[in-house]
Amino acid sequence: MPTRKTYTKEYKEEAADYVISSGKPIADVARSLGIGEQMLGRWVKARRLQKGLDKQPQLTLQEKAEVKELKNRVKDLEDEIAFLKKAAAFFAKERQQ
Repeated sequence: MPTRKTYTKEYKEEAADYVISSGKPIADVARSLGIGEQMLGRWVKARRLQKGLDKQPQLTLQEKAEVKELKNRVKDLEDEIAFLKKAAAFFAKERQQ
C-alpha cells in the first residue's frame, strides 16, 4: 500500500496563493503541480478564508429594505420607459398620416 504524501503548510499556502493570484483554474495548477484538484481546491478555499477574500459583507435590515425599494423603483421606471416608447411610436405614426 503506497504511503500518503504530506505537504508542508508553506507549500500549501504557496500553491493556494498561486491559484488566487494567477487566476488560473485549480485543475490546471493541480495538474502542473502533480497534486489532486480537490485537495488543492480545499487549500485555496482555506487560504481565501484565512486572507478574508471570501467574506461578503452582510446587509443590515435597513440596507436590505433599501435594496428592495430600489429594485421596485427600477422596475417602475423601466415600465414607464416602455410605455413612453410605445406612446412616442404611436404619436410619430399619427403625425406621419
